Amino acid sequence: MPQSTHLPVPPLTTTTTALAAACERLATHTFVTVDTEFLRETTYYPKLCLIQMASSEEIVLVDPLADGMDLAPFFALMADERVVKVFHAARQDLEIIWTQGKVIPKPLFDSQVAAMVCGYGEQVSYESLASGLAGAKIDKSSRFTDWARRPLTEAQLTYAAADVTHLRIVYEKLMARIEKSDRMSWVADEMAILNNPKTYEIEPEEAWMRVKARIRKPVERAILIELAAWREREAQSRDVPRGRILKDDGLAEIAVAQPKSVEDLSRLRAIPNGFERSRAGGDILEAVVRGKARDPATIPAFEQERGGGSGALVQLLKVLLQSVSERNHVAAKLIATAEDIDRLAAKPEGDMPVLQGWRGEIFGQIALKLIRGEVLLGLDKGRVVTVPRE
Repeated sequence: MPQSTHLPVPPLTTTTTALAAACERLATHTFVTVDTEFLRETTYYPKLCLIQMASSEEIVLVDPLADGMDLAPFFALMADERVVKVFHAARQDLEIIWTQGKVIPKPLFDSQVAAMVCGYGEQVSYESLASGLAGAKIDKSSRFTDWARRPLTEAQLTYAAADVTHLRIVYEKLMARIEKSDRMSWVADEMAILNNPKTYEIEPEEAWMRVKARIRKPVERAILIELAAWREREAQSRDVPRGRILKDDGLAEIAVAQPKSVEDLSRLRAIPNGFERSRAGGDILEAVVRGKARDPATIPAFEQERGGGSGALVQLLKVLLQSVSERNHVAAKLIATAEDIDRLAAKPEGDMPVLQGWRGEIFGQIALKLIRGEVLLGLDKGRVVTVPRE
């Protein structure tokens, strides 16, 4: 059905009854475009402030902050497998939906991922797709709105509605290209990652992987693991950003200094005044003790330390990757990340994603041949090609 981009912007849906009726209407369509507006500057968990949805016939703007609003009808629609849910750059939206409703929208279509499959480059913006595929110009004046403030202005609601209005046309045109190129399975592989709840759950014991710190000694890393887990639990329980508990440089300084007392802790530059004598100070010292007592054999390495591949080989693989990306009209980052290349160069075996599925077909298998010396890289009319080694 042709999509009208001139549907009227409705008033906010502020009651559960109205939301249920809207979701019932939306559920009769084959797909619904969805977006959310949220804030998370002062909290650990994102605060859902607005939900936008659209079908071919209407736009629905939902106020999650309205008194007495129960989002159960919305979550039920997200779980309805008869209706495709279309997002752009869905990850943060899905995190919010999972956190609040314990639902992952299925079936799912992310237009940013689909655009990468179609050769639009890495992390293409919604504005670019709306302009290129729907001929729309997005007014960005409300981009930095405080979506928690009420009432929302007409300009804010118009901006919010545009995020789902033009997405309908973007979806249909991307789907046509994907089906024509027979790449639906490529998109499905990426959607499977987004559909996995583990994508949005951070285990405290794994929080150290996100810490920006240069830690080399195993014992220091063990302490960092304990400190990061403590900070993650504190941030979750208090619903505040991690940095409000203690910044990354503070964790790193403690891991290196290995303080044994509150006096030792007070001498560290990254520790706020008085912090060492709070309950948190005692928790930190206990984390240091646990880290120092950890069996060295159980201390994992940072990702960058798991490399070890030849720098020259890494560069050759990157050249091959770019060549494959251009030849297949698919974003290089979607085929393999920099970490994937490093791992492949260091240990060209195992079940890494780059060797499986469509990635293995267009890049992984030829990369293995390059690593084994079975093919060489050459130039043909200015383009990089692989040549069998004689």
